[in-house]
Amino acid sequence: MASHTYSPQAHSKAVTKYTKEKLDRIEFRVPKESGLKAEIYAHAKKNGESVNAFIVRAVKEAMEREV
Repeated sequence: MASHTYSPQAHSKAVTKYTKEKLDRIEFRVPKESGLKAEIYAHAKKNGESVNAFIVRAVKEAMEREV
């Protein structure tokens, strides 16, 4: 089986292209003094998911409940 070696630059370029073509970006902010950022990171880690996956799941669940 042939082995493929990709340069770090090629990989980075491919990831950037995929991100621009396939993903939307939403930014949100929380007050520093609230401690919410640390709580979000801890909750995601406790459940074995990325912060992004946790936020997407939480938003979807909230939208389903509130229909």
